[in-house]
Amino acid sequence: MKPYKHIFFDLDRTLWDFDAAAEVAFERIYEKYGLKELGIPSAHDFHMVYHPLNEQLWELYRADKITKDDLNRTRFLKPLEHYGIHDIELADNLSKDYVYWSPRIVRLVPGTMELLDYLKPKYHLHLITNGFQEVQHTKLGGSGMEPYFETLTVSEEVGVKKPNPEIFLFALKKAGATAQESLMIGDEMVVDIDGARAAGIDQLFFNPSGEKTIGERTYEVRSLLEIKEIL
Repeated sequence: MKPYKHIFFDLDRTLWDFDAAAEVAFERIYEKYGLKELGIPSAHDFHMVYHPLNEQLWELYRADKITKDDLNRTRFLKPLEHYGIHDIELADNLSKDYVYWSPRIVRLVPGTMELLDYLKPKYHLHLITNGFQEVQHTKLGGSGMEPYFETLTVSEEVGVKKPNPEIFLFALKKAGATAQESLMIGDEMVVDIDGARAAGIDQLFFNPSGEKTIGERTYEVRSLLEIKEIL
């Protein structure tokens, strides 16, 4: 193993349990806006319709084919239309409430705090994320993770998104680090791992589901606490 000095993390689905927090946020907006009366069977059902559509929109957003505003409006408009509901105002309100609640419902991936406690005395820790700036800051502040990280690089401030190697190079410069002494940890093969490799950074693929993926990676783990055996 290389003598790493700087460890860069992705946030969503690597440390922050994005899907668990989203499930609770959906329960809140489902009740607040009386979606059962509009013909949506349950908050979980609505979330399951929303999820693949949201993933598709995020792919377009990462590719700079839609804007942040497009993403925020469309990701609720399309699921509502699935149930025959055509209401732009409702879609906007759902989006605003979801953006408010989802980063305030603290759900961390198992092992997150134990791993950060283990790494903090040994390495300089940093974050690189494609999430929205105000949302990611809220997550860090409310979860207790903020003191562990020396820098946070958000795609909005850089002007490019992962997997573009430029965001990784920007993060290295911001951290005062070199690629040779750094390691990137993330859960998305293309976005985190391929992007880091293109920037010359070693990669650790966090793969809790054990999915079969194509592509090179320096390390791979199924759980966060396995990282303690590598670092």
